[in-house]
Order: sequence, then C-alpha cells, then structure tokens
Amino acid sequence: MLHDFIELFFPVVCESCGNLLYRNERTLCTRCRMRLPRTQFHLHPDNPVAATFWGRINFQYATSFLYFARAGRVQHMMHRFKYKGRREIGLLLGELFARDLRQSDNFRHIDAIVPVPLHWSKQKKRGFNQSEVIAYAMAPTLKSRLETEVLYRNTATETQTKKSRLLRAENVKGKFSVQYPERIRGKHLLLIDDIITTGATIEACAQTLLTVDQVKVSIASLAYAGK
Repeated sequence: MLHDFIELFFPVVCESCGNLLYRNERTLCTRCRMRLPRTQFHLHPDNPVAATFWGRINFQYATSFLYFARAGRVQHMMHRFKYKGRREIGLLLGELFARDLRQSDNFRHIDAIVPVPLHWSKQKKRGFNQSEVIAYAMAPTLKSRLETEVLYRNTATETQTKKSRLLRAENVKGKFSVQYPERIRGKHLLLIDDIITTGATIEACAQTLLTVDQVKVSIASLAYAGK
C-alpha cells in the first residue's frame, strides 16, 4: 500500500517510452526492452564496428550493443543517462550488453574492463563518468576485473560532437596516458565507451594501452552511430 501511495506522487516511468512501469519492471518497460535495436555484432567478428578500426588499431574484437539513430529512442536514453544523471539507464543497458557478450567465445575471457576516462574537471562537473558506469555494470557478468585507474586523460578536450573525423583525431591525440602498467601487462582488456561514431577517442585510448607489454585490446560500446 505504501508503494502504491508513493507512486501516486512520484510515478516510476520507463526511461524510453515514458509509460508507467509495473512493479516487476526496472528502468525500461518490458516492451521497450524487447524492442531495443540490438546490433548482434558480437556474433559476427567482421562487423561495422570492427571495420571502423581496421588498419588503425591492432585490436582483437570489436562490437557495440545498440544502433544509435538521430532523434531515436536510444539517443533519448543516452541523453538522459549522460546529461540528466540517470545512471540507472547505463547500469541496466551495461548489464544487458554483458549478457549478450557472454554468448560469444570472443568476449568470455576478458581479464579486465577499462572505461574511456573523462578529464577530472569534466567528471566533477557531470558527477560521474558514463563509460565507467557501463563498465561497472558489465564486470560481474563477464567475470572481469574493473580497472578505472590505469588509463587516464592528461588534458581536457573540447566536445567531439560536431567535429569531423580528422578534427576528432587531432582533438584526442596524445591526451591519454597509462599508470600502474603492471596491473594490465599481459592481459586481454575490454575498452568501453558509451558511443562510437568515428572511433577517434577509442583509437587514441587503445594505442595508449597497447604501449604496455603483451597487452591485447578488444573494443565495445553501448551504442554505434557510425555510417
């Protein structure tokens, strides 16, 4: 009764469609969960995300969970997650993503998950690192260690949103460094970002991680906005 009374004043709604959630639903309604635009790239090594990085990075595997379309529901959810502080969206989608990855032998033996870092000034302003939230949700299902300190951003960069591929690459070039390399030496890492568009940020991060001896890097993002 108390639960019903509270919901009269503070209704819990789906973060995708805005409809009221039933008691057994969390963050997304069942209908919206079923309609998530999954890419299934993890089942196909030669997928569009992998093609984005061919010839650019010496990576193992690459994938994204959802297709990202302008003005679509995934964009709506990502905006609420990233800019409105709705961390539960990233936690749920990260958990669902990891469950999918467990279907592929390529992603079952990840030693550590490394989120793309934010500069401390941007993280302080936003309150959290969205990639770290996603990685945190994925780690238990993949039975992998979460490493949030080995990769860090040296310098704050301008937003990448309206930049071309060339300008994005220049914007992040040399902006990342590794600390505590002994934690990842000889390990297979899964590098996590929220959205892959041109792949410039992921490329810069992966190249930095690959400077550590015998490191292998795979790539994953929650959404794929490539052409």
